Amino acid sequence: MSLYGEELPNQLKRVAIVTGAGRNIGRGIALMLAESGINIVLNGHRDLFALEAVATECCQIGVEALPFIADVGEPEQVKSMVNAAVERFGRVDIAVSNVSVRHHQPFLDISVEDWKKTLNTNLSSCFYLAKAVLPVMRDQGWGRIVHISGRDGFRPKANRAHNVTCKAGVFALSKAIAMEFGQYGITANTVAPGIVDTLRDPAHYPNYVDEYERRRQMMPVRRLGSPADIAAAVCFLCGENAGYISGQIIHVNGGEHMF
Repeated sequence: MSLYGEELPNQLKRVAIVTGAGRNIGRGIALMLAESGINIVLNGHRDLFALEAVATECCQIGVEALPFIADVGEPEQVKSMVNAAVERFGRVDIAVSNVSVRHHQPFLDISVEDWKKTLNTNLSSCFYLAKAVLPVMRDQGWGRIVHISGRDGFRPKANRAHNVTCKAGVFALSKAIAMEFGQYGITANTVAPGIVDTLRDPAHYPNYVDEYERRRQMMPVRRLGSPADIAAAVCFLCGENAGYISGQIIHVNGGEHMF
């Protein structure tokens, strides 16, 4: 049984593109969508081996998976990925923009190049993917776009001005898409994770183990989130039952922040 009711023939199954799908939250989203009977296009920037490993997991679940290396900060590469998805599966129903970089830099240390690179990776990439998939979704009369944001866009931290701007921006982008494309059966929403227990680069997360433990003890649910927690929110928004939810944000943070 799929998220959409009865099991469908493969050519009629929903198809999802998930960016940053090689590990952590992106991998969790891809696998949970696969468990719902959705064919998956797995995007990553460099690590084809990781994508192929996730593709194997998806295939073992019983769906088809297409690993695709593309820099989502390059619009032509994004367009090529969407074209490959349509060529392989004949459709694209779901697009999840999950890729981001999260550098810690004092405001005056952020160079113009740092600013442009972060906005291109974290925010413009969402625009590029949406622009590529929306014509397909509009013609189908159905679509789901989900952007992964974060608490920075709603409770900013110091030394992350570029990321704060992006995290708020993807929510605004979701609202703009929701307003314009709702008439075509397309919804656009945002999921904002709190602390999630994932692999981290210590260079960008100094002392994160101690910080996360301190925050965990103060959190109402007293635990860190998991990729599956975020994936559950994404899968809900991608289902038929969420068709009346658009332009919204779901905070998945264990109650740490109650907006």
